[in-house]
Amino acid sequence: MKGQLFPYKDENVAKNIAHVTYALIALNVIIFVWSLTDFENIINTYGFTPAFPALITVFTSMFLHGGLDHLFGNMWFLFIFGDNVEDRLGKIKFILFYLASGIAATALHFLTNAGSIVPAIGASGAISGVLGAYLVMFPHVRVHVASYFYAGTVPAYVMIGFWFVLQFIFGAASLLGGVGSGVAFWAHVGGFLFGALVAWIAKKL
Repeated sequence: MKGQLFPYKDENVAKNIAHVTYALIALNVIIFVWSLTDFENIINTYGFTPAFPALITVFTSMFLHGGLDHLFGNMWFLFIFGDNVEDRLGKIKFILFYLASGIAATALHFLTNAGSIVPAIGASGAISGVLGAYLVMFPHVRVHVASYFYAGTVPAYVMIGFWFVLQFIFGAASLLGGVGSGVAFWAHVGGFLFGALVAWIAKKL
């Protein structure tokens, strides 16, 4: 979930305690600690490998991370933005939405990397769905960000929109033969678009 504008706070106070968001963060941390007991084997077994797709790994891969920085980045974005989306959707719908976003992210990653033998892991696809929903639900909420070139507040549509544009550009570059970075950019795009679409439909109902 890395980007040039790093959010450290939003001005959007949730009305209810985000039990599901906090439980997801705790579960990801617990599973990461467990994965360290046999890291390579666990990643190869439970990560999603496009060349050898398995249904169970579509779900298990969402809860694995490649290192502390990977884990922290994903969980921080979930902490900042997940509580408000959970508040708006409700707890049961939010967990279903989160998992569905992860599935959508994995689907697009599979379509754009069908022959890859590298296991895809991380919660970023599901969290991208949360970002897409947040952008639709709360586009004008101020987000406190920091970067190499700016520190201050911007509307959510600027911060999240900028992040999405980067994912799309890097994803397109990877399809055109750009240098690979190990980041599943198309999973981010897929999760984001799914989340934004679900939130848009929910607003129309």
